[in-house]
Amino acid sequence: MKNAILIILIVFLNFNCQNAANAQAPEEVKQTFQAKYPGENDPDWHKDSNGNYEANFKIDGIKYRADFAPNGKWIETESSIDKNELPQAIKDVIKAKFSDEDITEIEKVEHHSKGLFYDVEFKRDGKNKDVEFKPNGEII
Repeated sequence: MKNAILIILIVFLNFNCQNAANAQAPEEVKQTFQAKYPGENDPDWHKDSNGNYEANFKIDGIKYRADFAPNGKWIETESSIDKNELPQAIKDVIKAKFSDEDITEIEKVEHHSKGLFYDVEFKRDGKNKDVEFKPNGEII
């Protein structure tokens, strides 16, 4: 019985140590984060299924998620927004092309190669479909 308890304790401690290690971002990632978001000192770090690091944090009450490669390179930053915060050009395209679909989520995204765009998730036939828009309304 003592051996079973000891094995369970070792497995539990090993699991918790691995999760703490996965949640801790490398120094390169932390440095890039601090350079991009000076003064933001308490992000919640997570490692995604691609091996990138996600920082979840708030600025002025707005929630953000920033993604970084393990070498510290910034990938993108997302924040959820309301439909009324979309540029008018995007609202016009949605009205013309997607008026019969329900919007389930909208994110404003700054991406290292795509620049600024808006990711609008629609529900169609019970499935979610993402459409990315440039600020001028052009679909990416």
